[in-house]
Amino acid sequence: MEFDLKTHSVREVNQALHDLPKDQETEVVVNGISGDHNIAVGMDQPAKITLNGHVGYFCAGMNKEAEIVINGNAGQGLAENMMSGKVHVKGNASQSAAATAHGGLLVVDGDAAARCGISMKGVNIVVKGSVGHMSAFMGQSGCLVVCGDAGEALGDSLYEAHLYVKGTVASLGADCIEKEMRPEHVEELSALLKEAGCDDDPHDFTRYGSARQLYTFKVDNASAY
Repeated sequence: MEFDLKTHSVREVNQALHDLPKDQETEVVVNGISGDHNIAVGMDQPAKITLNGHVGYFCAGMNKEAEIVINGNAGQGLAENMMSGKVHVKGNASQSAAATAHGGLLVVDGDAAARCGISMKGVNIVVKGSVGHMSAFMGQSGCLVVCGDAGEALGDSLYEAHLYVKGTVASLGADCIEKEMRPEHVEELSALLKEAGCDDDPHDFTRYGSARQLYTFKVDNASAY
């Protein structure tokens, strides 16, 4: 099945995607994309969707089950609130990639901008490049893997998400600290790198996590909130 956004509207394409059968895998290609917003949002089918071109805001938001490949860059809010499935960007991702996402896997071949994985709730994110400031802010669960560098305030107000960074970190956010890389973390990271198609050595990464000092309010820590 093939669509072209030069002759179809985003609304028409999204409706056709939502009408796909839920009991079988369907392959769909969408061409003619030039920064269009809200493409392939709310998927609830085991479809394989290829988007050829640069996508705008909130592409693949609320994804469930679908496997979505973007042959280009992605705008703000990519895969926001994703529940399951896989989203793979062959280029770069703008701000707030996979914000509040509950599950699934997001792979970014290039860089991801600020607030990547903000308030992540179970999603796994692998960025083959670098991420911007405030990434994994209030990350609750899941993993953020960064094969490049991380910007300022990484993991600020972190809960129990696992952060793995191969390069340098500009600064750690409140309550985020470096942690021991135990065998179970090497195993977890190895599996994610393999699934994302990376050949990086997991032993080259540093793990970061929560110091667990901000779970409950303490007046002595008031300046950190």
